[in-house]
Amino acid sequence: MSTASATAASSTPRSRWRTEISDESKPASESGGDEEGELEPVKRSVPAWLVSMVFHLVVLLVLALLTTPVGEGLGSMVLEFGEATESENFELDNLSIETSESMLESTSDLESETVVDTDIQSLMETMEVPTETLEMVPLELGAGPANEIVQPMFNGRSGPMKSALLAAYGGNEETVTAVERGLRWLVKNQERSGSWSMAGPYSDGAPFSENRCAATAMAMLAFQGDGNTHLSGPYSENVEKGLRTLLRGQRKDGFLATQVRGDDQQAYGHAQATIALCELYGMTEDSALRGPAQAAVDYCVNAQSSAGGWRYRPRQDSDLSVTGWYVMALTSAHSAGLEVPSSTLRMADTYLDSVQSYDGSAYAYMRNQGASYPMTAEGLLCRQYLGWPRDQEGMRVGLSDLVDSAMLDPNNPNVYYWYYATQALHHYGGEPWRKWNSVMRKEIPRLQLRRGAEAGSWSPQADEWGRRAGRLYTTCLSIYCLEVYYRHMPLYDHKIN
Repeated sequence: MSTASATAASSTPRSRWRTEISDESKPASESGGDEEGELEPVKRSVPAWLVSMVFHLVVLLVLALLTTPVGEGLGSMVLEFGEATESENFELDNLSIETSESMLESTSDLESETVVDTDIQSLMETMEVPTETLEMVPLELGAGPANEIVQPMFNGRSGPMKSALLAAYGGNEETVTAVERGLRWLVKNQERSGSWSMAGPYSDGAPFSENRCAATAMAMLAFQGDGNTHLSGPYSENVEKGLRTLLRGQRKDGFLATQVRGDDQQAYGHAQATIALCELYGMTEDSALRGPAQAAVDYCVNAQSSAGGWRYRPRQDSDLSVTGWYVMALTSAHSAGLEVPSSTLRMADTYLDSVQSYDGSAYAYMRNQGASYPMTAEGLLCRQYLGWPRDQEGMRVGLSDLVDSAMLDPNNPNVYYWYYATQALHHYGGEPWRKWNSVMRKEIPRLQLRRGAEAGSWSPQADEWGRRAGRLYTTCLSIYCLEVYYRHMPLYDHKIN
């Protein structure tokens, strides 16, 4: 499907996941003439620009509050509102929310800003008639301690909250543009059936295996990470077709990778497809998805090994690579309000104990093996979602080591490592995140192809794992990295400056 057709599809009627009936023919209520006459002296006494400014200020703040999770230990960011003084004819068309590089970078480096903690009541108290200069208004945006995150996980992917998170955590126009290019490449390579392929039709596909379940789930997650669902968004039609493909292959026991050969490929495919289903349910609360998503989660729970992790075959052995995807699937399910036994999560945490070293600051692929940077990044991300506090010494030491000793290197691509390190460092925040992001947001877009048949994708040829998994794999993981600012709400209560 071309980009033009995808854009057009977003503005024209189409078949939906469920039949939706909207009544748009009702006329708006009309005001009486007497009321208009009584308000006329007030209208004449207030400048038009002041009325317009107050109205738009209230609208922006209400929208931000509606998309902001409520909970304890919320983080803070700063939005700065100014006053138009050049003209009293303040037109609606002149008011816009931009994501230009200059605007984003002005708020990403907050070392010189004063961040003031507040609650919703004090935030509402700032919504008064402005004077010549408005004070900076802190906007609540964190999710609190990791072990308390339940509902807010997907709440930053669209609207004012997405713009706020981009600015707060260092995204810029280049990262936004690169994501859009990547999504267009995925649109172009979706098959008529609605699925995606690891092998092609693009160049440099996976040379050894095909896994349409994993490919479809990974592509859907890229679209969903940018705010698209099967019900809304410019790429909703692509997500809906992918969703139907996944559900057609689901067994009665919840297993989703039924058409995939190879135990290892099936394990990855099911976990990734479960994440996609749980995210869609969490983002839309579409009741038609609750049953399939819960069934997929139940299969994950039943497939856990006695060691606490997951590997290729259900209940047999564990490795950290497969376990990481399953932990993320269960975390997404928990956030969406699905049933996840607490004992399953505790066992997963116990498994992490068995592959850690140096007091939890380093992790190995399997027991009795040496630690590696990719596994350390994955292990620490799992620890974050399973409840480690931000001040855990193992986390501080481990993440600092990733930044100091294994900084993202464009000359030695390893998008698997970058994917996990980017997430873990983003949640942790502070100086380690600023150092990593200053490189990540520049180098990953720079590696994206800009010309030719595969424009918008990332080449797998030089990548550590891309040589085996192919172009769609490297492209999706690169997109996830560039969506990190808003893809998942920040886990910890910490100052973003």
